Amino acid sequence: MQNLVTDLLATLAYGVVGVLLMGIGYVLVDVATPGRLNQLIWNERNRNAAVLLASNLVGVGTIVVAAIVASDHNFTLGLIGAGAYGVLGLLIMAGAFVLLDAVTPGRLGEILVDPEPHPAVWVSATVHVAAGAIIAAAIS
Repeated sequence: MQNLVTDLLATLAYGVVGVLLMGIGYVLVDVATPGRLNQLIWNERNRNAAVLLASNLVGVGTIVVAAIVASDHNFTLGLIGAGAYGVLGLLIMAGAFVLLDAVTPGRLGEILVDPEPHPAVWVSATVHVAAGAIIAAAIS
């Protein structure tokens, strides 16, 4: 029974760290794009904005999972690693967004929240997921 309680508390802690990191990711995407994400996605049903946000969340989740797995059942190391690698991943994803914006025509943030589907959203989304996967692979 003691192991169950300990495991549940560890799972709760990892969950809190993961959700906080995804919240930071949400804020970063919201800042990088014009308009408010909650309005764009839930009220205007903007698919471009939804794909961009979802890719960021998948990237962050991938990093957190890799940090937990790499911790080899060391709770403190796993928790610190999940937080640190998660923040690093968010910074790298934000940097990749800025770089992609610099080398492509137009303002990427505006393109990605256009109400019409745009292929650039898939490129940007792939960058987010790939960045998360690269960091996840580097952790292990």
